[in-house]
Amino acid sequence: MTKWLKWAGWPIGIAIFIALVVRDGAADVMHVIAQAGLALLWLVPFHAVPLLFDAYGWRILLRGRVPLPFLWWVATVREAVSRLLPVLAVGGEIVGIRLARWRLRDASAVSASVIVEVLVTIAVQYAFSALGVVLILAATGGDHARTIALALVLSLPLPIVTALLLRRGGVFRAIERFAASALGSEHRLLQGIDGAKLDAEIDALMTRTGVLVRTFVWQFLGYLIGALETYWALALLGHPVSAGGAIAIEALTQAVRHAAFMVPAGLGVQEVAVVLLAQMFGIDREVGLSLALVKRMREVIFGCVALLSWQWAEIVVARRGVRQAQSQRDVNLVR
Repeated sequence: MTKWLKWAGWPIGIAIFIALVVRDGAADVMHVIAQAGLALLWLVPFHAVPLLFDAYGWRILLRGRVPLPFLWWVATVREAVSRLLPVLAVGGEIVGIRLARWRLRDASAVSASVIVEVLVTIAVQYAFSALGVVLILAATGGDHARTIALALVLSLPLPIVTALLLRRGGVFRAIERFAASALGSEHRLLQGIDGAKLDAEIDALMTRTGVLVRTFVWQFLGYLIGALETYWALALLGHPVSAGGAIAIEALTQAVRHAAFMVPAGLGVQEVAVVLLAQMFGIDREVGLSLALVKRMREVIFGCVALLSWQWAEIVVARRGVRQAQSQRDVNLVR
């Protein structure tokens, strides 16, 4: 069902995107972008900075057992998989667990860190969205912000219930038992899974309040720094806004994108959100759409580089495994 929704979301997103561009005039939008010039490309490497903060927060959950540069690279791949590939919403996290295990073999510890990090990220997104609502209300007092705030409040019980279930413990052990009864304990999908150990690792992290707070702070700082992309892009496009305005646009754009999870990459939905939010701060539709296209450009370029680096790394690791296997066979023949 989820896969069907993903594929059905593509034509919806593309239709919204095309309608938006046609309505606002592609020529006018391209003129605005052309005036900013190649300086907009600086937004691509800048995106590495907020991801570095995210990676540092993840490293705290892993108790510093994996080097920060490696986790930063994995974070870029996780984001690219989730945003650019037609996979489930947790596709990036699954790839992240696999890559992190190249440096830390303990599958339960790595999986627990990612699961808890996702919960922290949800909390950060709610806090960041709430900050955006406050900033928009302070600047405009509009009804749109009140609607978004109401949606946030109504959806808040879901992450709270999830956190309480994980804190209670035994969730993944129960899932493991159910899967074993349905698929058989020898099924390949269950190999290497230890539900009891995973529950224990998650429980250990969830009881360390200081660790959770530090992870939250680093991630939240990453989100704030990420909002500088909007601030910088609008300045380059010739329509600067305040730092508060940039944070509000970024925060609520992300909130809308996450709400429209059934549309792959938030295509069309993200662009509409950027245009509407930018208008609240006195930015015309052409510049707002230009901002949306610039953000999409940065996402695609940065994500493609991350995906290519991932494939290159997979090839290197696979070849290394073949060489090691060949060396082991040669040793066995000598013996």
